[in-house]
Amino acid sequence: MAIHPEMRPLLAGSGLASLTLGGRELLPLVQGGMGVGVSAHRLAGSVAALGGVGTISSVDLRRHHPDLMERTRGIGFGESAKALIDAANLEALSREIARARQLAGGLGLLAVNVMRAVGEYAASVKRALEDGIDAVVVGAGLPLDLPDLAAEHPKALLVPILSDARGVQLIVRKWERKKRLPDAIVIEHPRLAGGHLGAAKIEDLQDTRFDFENVIPQSREFLKSAGIEREIPLIAAGGIRTHGDIARVQSLGAAAVQLGTPFAVTEEGDAHPEFKRVLAEAQDDELVEFTSVAGLPARAVPTPWLRAYLKLEPKLQAVAHAKARCTKAFDCLAQCGLRDGFATWGQFCIDHQLAAALRGDVKKGLFFRGVGALPFGERIASVRELMEKLLAPPPAQAA
Repeated sequence: MAIHPEMRPLLAGSGLASLTLGGRELLPLVQGGMGVGVSAHRLAGSVAALGGVGTISSVDLRRHHPDLMERTRGIGFGESAKALIDAANLEALSREIARARQLAGGLGLLAVNVMRAVGEYAASVKRALEDGIDAVVVGAGLPLDLPDLAAEHPKALLVPILSDARGVQLIVRKWERKKRLPDAIVIEHPRLAGGHLGAAKIEDLQDTRFDFENVIPQSREFLKSAGIEREIPLIAAGGIRTHGDIARVQSLGAAAVQLGTPFAVTEEGDAHPEFKRVLAEAQDDELVEFTSVAGLPARAVPTPWLRAYLKLEPKLQAVAHAKARCTKAFDCLAQCGLRDGFATWGQFCIDHQLAAALRGDVKKGLFFRGVGALPFGERIASVRELMEKLLAPPPAQAA
């Protein structure tokens, strides 16, 4: 039994369908992967323990482990330094998976989210699989090689994050040739999600091809016409905040929903309390869209650092050039606007800024956030309260 016994009556009375994934019946609630360190073992394990899908973000997890941070402090630059930090991050990933599994107590499902855009993508995927993670979720790029990386782990669930029906068709066709299909697909809406967004440029965020009303039915129709024998659940992500939102996307053909920001601000969220306060107090009309160092659009809270950066961005881009050495040596982006001198990309160190946010540094941090009023407003609630609220139909429906 994957759903906590106390959550089963809530699901039964919700009018929502459960999610079947990997042979397990789950709550139709997936917690999105958020890095650096925002969704680590405490959040992921707490979500899984109630019967949902809890997700650890693989990026730079050593920041949750003082001994690993000490081990990688003052080690200089170059390949030897990078190797030490990459090893520390892989060790941190193993620790986080083990701790999350202990918290989950055999319930729910545990996933690791790995960005395709990071340099140590393959190593992180392989380590998570070796550690027995239930599912690997990959976004920030097309994971065409994920079946190859998971070839020795046929029972592991593979879940790409895509944003339109064309992406779904491409991944399914490419993976079919490798004799493997996605076990689920996250459909993330770029106009509503937080962090790195699945569109080529900011102007594309308004494209209607990303609307759930289009991409979910179109993807379902493609899968049906392709003769896919088994069901591939679609998981809608971006701007999901209420029971009504879940019911709406399920009526379109989605099996479940993925939420990031509402889980990030819970008591069990792995970031600093000040991080949670900043996200909880932010309003939609304040959020800023800009081009990140990965060359992708991104959405975040306009903190003092982000405001100052955006004012300087034209000047920084005008003098962009490849750096002889990076000021950070670790598992970072395979391609970086600052390090590699891509003038139209962001010109800042994303790990430095996200790490500042993780520790609650409002002046220096980059605070990614999705669109939509949070279920509890500015109040920091527990994971259990959030999941109960999402499963509870409005009073008129409950009568």
